[in-house]
Amino acid sequence: MEYEWLNVGKIVNTHGIRGEVRVISRTDFPEERYKVGNILYVDMGSDHIPVKIETHRKHKQFDLLTFENLHNINDVERFKGNLLRVPKDQSVSLDEGEFFYHDIIGCSVFTVEGEELGKIKEILSPGANDVWVVKRKGFGSDILIPYIPSVVKSVDVKESKIVIEPLEGLF
Repeated sequence: MEYEWLNVGKIVNTHGIRGEVRVISRTDFPEERYKVGNILYVDMGSDHIPVKIETHRKHKQFDLLTFENLHNINDVERFKGNLLRVPKDQSVSLDEGEFFYHDIIGCSVFTVEGEELGKIKEILSPGANDVWVVKRKGFGSDILIPYIPSVVKSVDVKESKIVIEPLEGLF
């Protein structure tokens, strides 16, 4: 069966000798995706290898995972540099006004006056609210847009268009 996949994270290294891997998350829902017992798939290029999560813990900016029946560094060494994925049909349902990162990244950003500012290239999660990083159209430094109602006026993921009311001094 051929799936469409959602990226959950990237295995960047092993951690210790007992089969633990370091993952940089690319998911909006790490607490959901990394639950003990969940099945993830390691993208090995030509094949997706299913792995069942045995343990999960946070360490610095990483999520550390172990997988069932893979308890040695030699069992997981081959996974380094590969993506962890889930089938797209396992996506989490969202409330109104919530969006997946992959729906927002790549959207064009316009002011309420219609001026195109650029495209969203990444999303930062520093604390209270997300910050959308906009790569300017043309030259110039990136624009940081706080995802708050007073700034983000509309989001149309189908049209890949976001309209904002810039705060004074925002750019």
